[in-house]
Amino acid sequence: MSSTRDLQAPWARPLSKRLIISYVVDWIFILFTGALGRIVKVAEPNRRPFSLTDQNISYPFAVHERVPVATLMMASLLVPAAVIAVFSMLIVPGPADKRAFGAEAWRRKFWEWNAGWMGLGVAYAGVYAATEAMKVMFGKPRPDLLDRCDPDLSNIAAHVIGGLGGQVAGAPSLVSWTICRNTTKRLLKDGFVSFPSGHSSMSFAGLTYLSLWLCAKLAITIPFLSVASLQEVEQPNLNKPPVSLRNRGAAPPTVLVLLVFVPIVAATYIASSRWADSRHFAFDILFGALLGIAFAWLGFRLYHLPLNSGQGWAWGVRDKNRAFFGDIDHTSYAADRALSTTRNAGSFSPNSAERNRDELLPTPDERPNGSSTNGY
Repeated sequence: MSSTRDLQAPWARPLSKRLIISYVVDWIFILFTGALGRIVKVAEPNRRPFSLTDQNISYPFAVHERVPVATLMMASLLVPAAVIAVFSMLIVPGPADKRAFGAEAWRRKFWEWNAGWMGLGVAYAGVYAATEAMKVMFGKPRPDLLDRCDPDLSNIAAHVIGGLGGQVAGAPSLVSWTICRNTTKRLLKDGFVSFPSGHSSMSFAGLTYLSLWLCAKLAITIPFLSVASLQEVEQPNLNKPPVSLRNRGAAPPTVLVLLVFVPIVAATYIASSRWADSRHFAFDILFGALLGIAFAWLGFRLYHLPLNSGQGWAWGVRDKNRAFFGDIDHTSYAADRALSTTRNAGSFSPNSAERNRDELLPTPDERPNGSSTNGY
């Protein structure tokens, strides 16, 4: 029979130095990814040729942006990080778990905090690096490029590099960026990084992640029926009183639903401001939003259980023997103990608080007299 220590939840056990180092390494790579995005940002972008008669790039340059970069960073990164830290300290462990107290409770608080920040870091650093790399690679002119450029109209022919303007009547000519008399590097370089929208991608990455995180912690999901619930109707358990299907789910309070949508509304406003400021085209903004949502989902699912079956908690810590590398004999980085208890807990509904709170059910061989959980 395994010891009581082996049956403890991962967050209830002190972490080994090997595990701590592995998560420090994770943080280093997250920060490195963000730094890589910054390095790419200072690189010279590809500058696509453009036409002086293109109305799509003839919008006026907005001197004052509706959402400056500093405001973007505060709203999409600092605010989510602060909310995650405060909520982790206040609501973890949940009221259903009355056995976690003292050092055990604080370990759980800090683990949820760390997992929340790591997911946010993956989402934000990842989308930042990807966005900056695509900006530099594609070199798409912004809608206000001509106003930034101040082209030399007295010597257009010297800068023509394409098009049939000189051969076909009415056909446009494509000119190089060298026609611009505005040599201010900040304005000229920034004029060729329209795709994708960084404001859009980063706001949706950070704020969509915050919405998902709040949904998990506040149990905001669309009511659903699990496969286990339907099986119980077809094959009722005589040891448990029957529960009608309509009573196996309920809509969350509307005020909480509105609360978790606030970050999405904020991200939508930030992204929309780039259209109003003539900084991006519609496709740039929509693609950036989808990119941000994708990275937000990736960051959330790497460190948190699915909304419909996770009871709001993050995944447990890795097994110390697989802290840095996996192996062919295991399909998960979780401890073997965690895998065995999850298999035994599989007979419960995903909505079961007992299953999701503890995940400490012993294996059949470890139960007295070989009893099972079927009659629980």
